[in-house]
Order: sequence, then C-alpha cells, then structure tokens
Amino acid sequence: MTPDRRRFLQFLAASPLLPHLRAQQSPKADDALSVMDFEAAAKRALPPAHWGYMASGVDDDFTLRANHEAFQHYRLRVRRLVDVSQPDLRTEIFGQTWESPIFICPCGAQRAFHNDGELATARAAKTKQTQMILSTQTSVPIEDVNKAYGKPVWFQLYTTSRWDATEKLVKRAEDSGSPVLVFTVDQQAGRNTETQARIRPQDTRNCGACHEGGGPATFSQQGKPMYAGIDTNGIGLVDPALTWTAVDRLKKFTRMKVVLKGIVTREDAMLARQHGADGIIVSNHGGRAEESGLATIDCLAEVVDGAGTIPVLLDGGVRRGTDVYKALALGARGVGIGRPYLWGLSAFGQPGVERVLDILHGELHLIMRQCGTPAIQQITKSAVQRA
Repeated sequence: MTPDRRRFLQFLAASPLLPHLRAQQSPKADDALSVMDFEAAAKRALPPAHWGYMASGVDDDFTLRANHEAFQHYRLRVRRLVDVSQPDLRTEIFGQTWESPIFICPCGAQRAFHNDGELATARAAKTKQTQMILSTQTSVPIEDVNKAYGKPVWFQLYTTSRWDATEKLVKRAEDSGSPVLVFTVDQQAGRNTETQARIRPQDTRNCGACHEGGGPATFSQQGKPMYAGIDTNGIGLVDPALTWTAVDRLKKFTRMKVVLKGIVTREDAMLARQHGADGIIVSNHGGRAEESGLATIDCLAEVVDGAGTIPVLLDGGVRRGTDVYKALALGARGVGIGRPYLWGLSAFGQPGVERVLDILHGELHLIMRQCGTPAIQQITKSAVQRA
C-alpha cells in the first residue's frame, strides 16, 4: 500500500461521512420514499440483458412513456370537511373482496430478476393482502406459487399456436384452483423490442445456468414449468390466427372466469361482452404490445362505456397512489402494477415488493382523504377532470 493511499484510508476512517457512505453502500428497501427510487437500484442489481428485457417497450418506447405521462393529463378535485378518519380500500370483484384495488400484474421469468422469483412476489402479495396474477411464463410452477401466496392466484394465459397445448395449460391452472383465467390478447401481432435488442449485446455472459440453451437471457417456453408434459417443438407463444372464436372456446372449456387482457377500444370491449368475457383489463402490455402512442388511462373511459356491466381493470404506467385514484375515478375496478414491483424484487427481493406496495397503499390512502372519498366505492368521475 502506498503512503498516499494509507493516509487517504486513515482520513476516511476518521471522517464523519463514513456512516453515510456505508449506508449508501448497503441501502434497504425501507429507505425508498417513492416507487421510482427502486428503478435505479434495480438497474444496478441486474445483468444488462435482464434489465433490457424489463425496461424495453417497442420501437421508440413512445407508448411506454405515454402510459405514465398521460396520468399528468388528469387533475383531481379535492373536497373539504368530510370525515376521512377511516379510509377503506376494500373493493369487490367477482364476488371476492380485495383488501385493496391494487393488483400484481403477470410477468414471466421472475427468477431472471431475483433468485426467489415469483415466490418472493407471492409472499409479498400475501403479506400485503394484494391480488396476484401469475404469468404462463412463470419460472415457478403455479402449485408452488399458490402455496407461497396462501390461496390460488389468477392465471394469465398465452394461448400458444396449438390448441391442445392451450387446453393443457388451462386445465392445469383450473386444477390448481385458480378462479380466473386472464387471456392476453395484445401480443398476437408480434412486437419490435428495439431497446432490449440494443442492450442485449452489452451482456456477454453465458446464461446456461439460468436459461436453457445458453446465450444471453433467452425468454422462451424452454425450461418454463407450466409447459412440463407439453411438446413445445415448433410451438409459438401466441397465435396470429386467433379470432373471437378463441374466447368462445375458452368459455366452453373452463369453469374459471375469463378476463381479456389487452382491450383498449370501445368496439373490442363490446365484442368482449358479446362473446361472454367476464371482465376486461385495459392494457398495452406496459407499452410492449404496439407503438400506438395511446396510454391506457386515455383508453379507459371508452372501454368502460363499451363493457357495460362487466368489471374493467387497468394497468400501464402506474407509479403513484394518485395514478391509482385517477384510474378508479375513470371507471376501473382494479389497478395493476408491473415494473414497480419488479424493480423492488430485483433490488431487494420480497422486502422490495412489500415496500413498493406499502408506498402505493400509503399514497392512495392519502389522496382518498384529500379528495373526501374515504371508501373506494365513493370514488367517481366527479373527482377527476381533464387538464
């Protein structure tokens, strides 16, 4: 060790800044004040290819950004002198009472973000009494996720390009006790994840230890537990030939409620209702479906109008409790989060997911009080106006 380096280390050891520096080196999930605080922490924690998979939208990422920025187009009308001493976040969907309108959106391959993957997410959702939807592309079997969650989760379905494979996926979810099948319909046209493609070459690791076939971060059916016992040779994750008859077939095949995820227009909401869908999630896959430039919050009102009496939920760009409130005011019955909980998972595992949920629940409590609506059922479109 050189004399200069020795003197520097002696100075550092005596410095009053050392505790602060140590804290910076070992941050905790509880240090976060906003869910956005987790984004940079997740980027530092993840290999480039895994970060690129999570962070990417499509084309120029315009729709990804629009999802969040569009919430700023709406203003809240606060009310005074209302008893808001006991805010109540409970809401009812399909006869089941949720303790909060916030839910966990499906995301595949969560072990790419943390070793505990979907198990950590499920445990956090259980602890915080938050509804969870599990992806077809889960890295943990649905049976194990259900055990971690304490009851059956909702199951998100990619139908695949072979109906016999689709039926096996649906039957397994149903046999596990899942009450709701969330049929994703926004991916059949394919997508151009340019940001992911630009980041991936930065990752030179051989990922054979966590992705079958090696190579940087391969996200496919290979090695995914929900495809166990299914011949995946030549099978596509989605089928570009799908039509509304797929909804009819699912309704006849399963006892589960069927919710369509990816509806963004009044016309399709009306067709969903006509074909027997039990619910709708307004979604563009977090800006990963198409580069329409239309944010989900801007699509919500017309979908609610077309859906009639069936429940409508929303995801996309939610980063604050005020975002949740605005979506509820515009007609959503539930509001999903995706990247925020994945950031928390990536950086801290289960405690990170729990902290993200705590922050959003706390912010939602606060804005409900400020707007004079202490119960979810009291939130109506009168509470929001277009900027």
